[in-house]
Amino acid sequence: MKVLHVQRIGGIGGSERHVLELLPALQARGIDARFLGLDDTGAAPEPFYRALAERDVPFERLPCPRDVDPLLARRVVRAVGRVGPDIVHTHLVHADAYGALAAARARAVLVSTKHNDDPFRSGKGRYLESLLTRRAALVICITEALARFNRDVVRLPAGKLRVVHYGLDAPPEPWGPPGGPDLPAETPVLVAVCRLAPQKGVDVAIESLARIRESHSAAHLVVLGEGPLRAELSAVAMKHEVEDGVSFPGRVGDVAWWLRRAAVVVHPARWEGFGLALLEAMLCERPVVATRVSSIPEIVVDGETGLLVPPDDPAGLADAVNELLDAPARATAMGQAGRARALAEFSIERMAERTAALYEEALSNSRR
Repeated sequence: MKVLHVQRIGGIGGSERHVLELLPALQARGIDARFLGLDDTGAAPEPFYRALAERDVPFERLPCPRDVDPLLARRVVRAVGRVGPDIVHTHLVHADAYGALAAARARAVLVSTKHNDDPFRSGKGRYLESLLTRRAALVICITEALARFNRDVVRLPAGKLRVVHYGLDAPPEPWGPPGGPDLPAETPVLVAVCRLAPQKGVDVAIESLARIRESHSAAHLVVLGEGPLRAELSAVAMKHEVEDGVSFPGRVGDVAWWLRRAAVVVHPARWEGFGLALLEAMLCERPVVATRVSSIPEIVVDGETGLLVPPDDPAGLADAVNELLDAPARATAMGQAGRARALAEFSIERMAERTAALYEEALSNSRR
């Protein structure tokens, strides 16, 4: 079986991490898994391809500087034709659009993975998704919550929806020194791993820090990630007079080091497709305080591997963090339970096995 994955690449986020773990695992199962990248030339696609090359996954790259590009459509059709795949597997909207056309021309079976419940998908974009889904044999959703969103909000046909959770076996490997602030060993460190974007609710974490410091005056929030809200979030820290307690080191060389340094990992997202940072924290045996939105309750078990709070609730977030800082033995037990859950329920092998089974289903349905 030959499968060609297609995705627009501008860096390494959750969906890119998913592809980097999935394709080698599919190859280990005897599937000829390849990749066609649509490069966002205004971003930073190079690290993704370096990681893909390290995994010995064959790939081809095409520039994709614009959302709509008729010339790119022709290039994608030709690239897919050269590979001659049995299945074209697309990720996110750009690949869905160009890949659907190319799969039809190549007479390949189309499979699409939906990675998030971004609010824009409930607007006019849902009409395009519905149109593209007519061509897809199956639509893979990365959580049950996302499957419900695609069925009830985007209105994709329920009979085509299947669920395959992301899989991770270990936190990300270091590529350099940890970086970030030099903090005393006794400092209670809160870590957030996310883009600096409205979705992730970093402003809520910053506002909550003022309340946390009423009980734990040395508490320090380290936000690992980059994004457009860097200056705005710094202003939020100044507004709440906690600028000395918040660090934005950006992209650091060893995320796992910081996760293991954390007393608590916070993830106050307003919506979330999956949240690989949650799995990474669990694999590092860290308790998580996160919001009770989207897919997060499928990953973090409230009261067992962490605590869940409402979104946009700085007081609730602060109270949950203080609860764990005040009970380190309980926090440790939650971290250990989180690692056990991550390894049992969200392994790469389980993800690859389920995906391979869906490929067989899609091909079988196509033959019928």
